[in-house]
Amino acid sequence: MANIGVQMMMLKDQVAELGMYPVLEKLKELNIASVEVSQIPMNEENVAALERAISELNIEVGALSVAFGPSAAPGTDNLEDDFDKIVADCKRLDVKYTRIGMMPFQAMTSKEATETWAAQVEPYAARLAAEGITLCYHNHHVDLHKFGNERIFDIVRRVAPSLYFEVDLHWVQRGGMAPLDMLKEYAGVCKLIHVKDFRVTELPAEAMELFTAGDFMKGYEKFVNIVEFAEVGQGNMNWPELLPASEAAGAEFFFIEQDMTYGRDPFDCIKDSREYLTSIGW
Repeated sequence: MANIGVQMMMLKDQVAELGMYPVLEKLKELNIASVEVSQIPMNEENVAALERAISELNIEVGALSVAFGPSAAPGTDNLEDDFDKIVADCKRLDVKYTRIGMMPFQAMTSKEATETWAAQVEPYAARLAAEGITLCYHNHHVDLHKFGNERIFDIVRRVAPSLYFEVDLHWVQRGGMAPLDMLKEYAGVCKLIHVKDFRVTELPAEAMELFTAGDFMKGYEKFVNIVEFAEVGQGNMNWPELLPASEAAGAEFFFIEQDMTYGRDPFDCIKDSREYLTSIGW
């Protein structure tokens, strides 16, 4: 059965305040088996804390985030400048997967731009593979956009065959493709999964105020934008079918992720998500 973990982007502020190891202790108490490190500096202090957690808490580091080139995310190692460090960190922490969270926005603007970006990434993915490390690409809704008859996802796969996928099922849903169809179509390529629910909120009061005032178009904008990132089990996604399908597609890690928690403590959100997953047999 795939390993249930957490995307630590959710806890970057807590790591900055409390330190890496105390945060990992809290995750262990919530029955979290692994972590994916993102938006948290991979400095010696944090790497040592992860190494300690592997030994003392039996928490696995499932994946490390990397950028292709210099990144706006503070402390994120990149393949161009930090390749040897990335490999060393993976070997030190026994990590088999690295992941790129998003391609540059410019690379999404045309088929040629996507092809150029994928061609630049492919040699690094192949070099990592030679070290026993799989590089994955994490999707958003835009990756289901088609240039002609080819999705951005498909262009990446064609041009960068050494690059595998981290499938974010919420963003697949938001992108207009049935997540079960995505998992079938890309079976064997999906190594990591982001487990994140898709919640439609109630009609906001601001929309009704705008409708009442006669401003239909602004009210309609409020009406169509009522999607939230949700705790697992508190949205509309069919997890009892999606999780086995994800495993059948080749996924080894399921990382709970919630981009926004809307004022809730992220530990509480993770607790709710983990308890729901336990309730359905995971």
